[in-house]
Amino acid sequence: MTEQPDSSRRVKAGRRKSRLPAFCSLAGTLILLCVIGAFLPLTIPNLLGYQIYEVVSGSMEPEIPVGSVIYVKRAEPEEIEEGEIIAFMRNSSVITHRVEENRFVEGEFITKGDANSQEDVMPVDYDSLIGRVTCHFPMLGTLMSILASGIGKLYAGAFAACGVMFHMLAGKMRERQEAQKSA
Repeated sequence: MTEQPDSSRRVKAGRRKSRLPAFCSLAGTLILLCVIGAFLPLTIPNLLGYQIYEVVSGSMEPEIPVGSVIYVKRAEPEEIEEGEIIAFMRNSSVITHRVEENRFVEGEFITKGDANSQEDVMPVDYDSLIGRVTCHFPMLGTLMSILASGIGKLYAGAFAACGVMFHMLAGKMRERQEAQKSA
């Protein structure tokens, strides 16, 4: 069996040591990107004028399943066409249904949930309209609820702190390696 010279072993050990700070830095960056990425679907749309809601009933299934998040953009009632999905207020709840008829003269919509067999009993006044549902994403509503809760924010903060600590650890390791090289 042949032995490696001491200098060769030191070079290999040095390479392993130099990879560890890079790994810590990469891990910290990935953790921070995950935290930021989790909150982007909830913040960017607000900046662009959308309102975000979680679907909690099955009245629009299978088109919009329970647990989905919907993005609602303000729209003029006169612009809403038959077949579009709208969000509106009724008894302090946000409801999302499809427009069956837009009654311009009366200033109201006739709506129906896709899963419902009949149209809604009460028409929707133009004043109750929040806007047009522009898109929806299944299961993102559940994530939104978790992240918006106090415990979700606490976990996200702790996760972000771990990412920052990985970066600090990588910096300290690099400083120590530089000090050893110069000594």
